[in-house]
Amino acid sequence: MRVGIGYDVHKLVDNRDLIIGGVNIPHEKGLLGHSDADVLTHALIDSIFGALAVGDLGKHFPDTDPKYKGVDSLKLLKYAFKLMDEMGYKIGNLDCIIIAQAPKMAPHLDKMRKNFADILNTDLSNINIKATTEEGLGFTGNREGISSQAICLLLKK
Repeated sequence: MRVGIGYDVHKLVDNRDLIIGGVNIPHEKGLLGHSDADVLTHALIDSIFGALAVGDLGKHFPDTDPKYKGVDSLKLLKYAFKLMDEMGYKIGNLDCIIIAQAPKMAPHLDKMRKNFADILNTDLSNINIKATTEEGLGFTGNREGISSQAICLLLKK
C-alpha cells in the first residue's frame, strides 16, 4: 500500500469558467491557469503521482507545453489512472478538500465524486470530497483564489 498527498491553488479572475472536480460551477469568476485550472483534480492527480513516486503535475504536464493549454483536467486524471493501473495499483480510498469562500460547493460534491469514481474505476464509497471556507481569512477568505488538498491510498492489485 502507498499513500500520496496533493495540493493545488489557483487565482480567481474574470472571464474564466470555474471548473472544480470536472464540474462547471456557476460563479462570477473562474480560476486562472494553463489548463482548465481545476484545483481539486490537480490536487488529486498530485496525490496519485506522490503515492506512485513519479513526480508531480508539472513534470507530467508542463505549463510550457502548448498541448495542455486549456486542457480538461479530467483527461489528465485518466493519464494518472492509466499510469497507476500499469504500475499495478488501484484506489484504496481518497479524501479531498476544497478551500473556497464562495461559491458553495455542497451542491456539486456528488457529481465530483462520480466523475472521479468513473475515471478511477472505483466504488463511490472510496471517494470523499468535502469543502470549507476560511472564515474570511487569507487569500481564499478574501476570494482571491481557491485551493485544494487530496490524499490517496493506493493498494496493490
